[in-house]
Amino acid sequence: MFFARKSAARSLVTLLAGSFLLLGQVAADACTRLVYLGPDGNVITARSMDWKSDITTNLYVLPRGMKRSGEAGPNSIEWTSKYGSLVATGYDVSTTDGVNEKGLNANLLWLVESEYPAFGKASKPGLTIAAWAQYVLDNFATVKEAVDALESEPFTIVTDNVPGENRLTTVHLSISDATGDSAIIEYIAGKQVIHHDRAYQVMTNSPTFDQQLALNAYWKQIGGTVMLPGTNRAADRFARASFYVNAIPKDEDPNRALASVFSVIRNASVPYGLNTADEPNISSTRWRTVFDHKRKLYFFESALTPNTFWVDLKKIDFSKEGGKVKRLDLGESQDHTYSGDATGQFKDAKPFIFLGLH
Repeated sequence: MFFARKSAARSLVTLLAGSFLLLGQVAADACTRLVYLGPDGNVITARSMDWKSDITTNLYVLPRGMKRSGEAGPNSIEWTSKYGSLVATGYDVSTTDGVNEKGLNANLLWLVESEYPAFGKASKPGLTIAAWAQYVLDNFATVKEAVDALESEPFTIVTDNVPGENRLTTVHLSISDATGDSAIIEYIAGKQVIHHDRAYQVMTNSPTFDQQLALNAYWKQIGGTVMLPGTNRAADRFARASFYVNAIPKDEDPNRALASVFSVIRNASVPYGLNTADEPNISSTRWRTVFDHKRKLYFFESALTPNTFWVDLKKIDFSKEGGKVKRLDLGESQDHTYSGDATGQFKDAKPFIFLGLH
């Protein structure tokens, strides 16, 4: 396992290597994640979900005390959720985005360069990639706590094909917490790589995170008020999000800060319906989430509905004794319209089953 800290300026050779890798990219789906660090402890995490087809997302409330399996066969890691969470699913078989009651946020984004360790009987217990983000939300309250635990590599990530497609799921994981701390976890050439620093506010897709930092260093030298890259490629979205998330006003009014963050994640989004056949890494933005860590408000915005709504985690019973699994049906392509505080519109439901090896 390699552990990466905030690094100094990269060499021109590294920058060019990252650029060539980006240009050679042939198969991925796009997303963007950013963290706003405002005054008075106001931390806001936003992400977009870019996918070429309906990813069948719904929102679930998951209480404490739920027993889980890594869904990797006999050699699976097992745990019981320490914290309750609110999650957005992918195909109702995975957690792609979510927050827990302590304010820890987790996001899965596509990274085609991902290569996970081999898994077998002699491996550490397996964890389906579909439950990777959920494992973090269930077990940790802060980024530091999660990183300290993940350094020991308590499990082996096990991946499988994307539902309905003939390609492996290859993703990296970002986490952020109420203090503004942040970490990016990737698997490169079969090895876990953790980038942990409050400064790591932005993550997109290819190339790998260290090379994204190198490319972004170039744009920082030019300056965002002079020129910013305008395409919807991952490295360009990274540069724009990195500039704007720190250029927007540090407003003490949390609603105005929220509006600014929404404007940044929308700026990094891909127009709905834009799916380029010869560039599958460019996909439509299906939905966006924005989490206000301080007020514990989770906002959801679908490309197909006129309204943004939110869920108030402070109003949810996450207790093992009284808490229930609940579901908010977002409809096909997330076209059901909700408005304002939708916390009370969740319905009792059965837990979704994480996709794994069976």
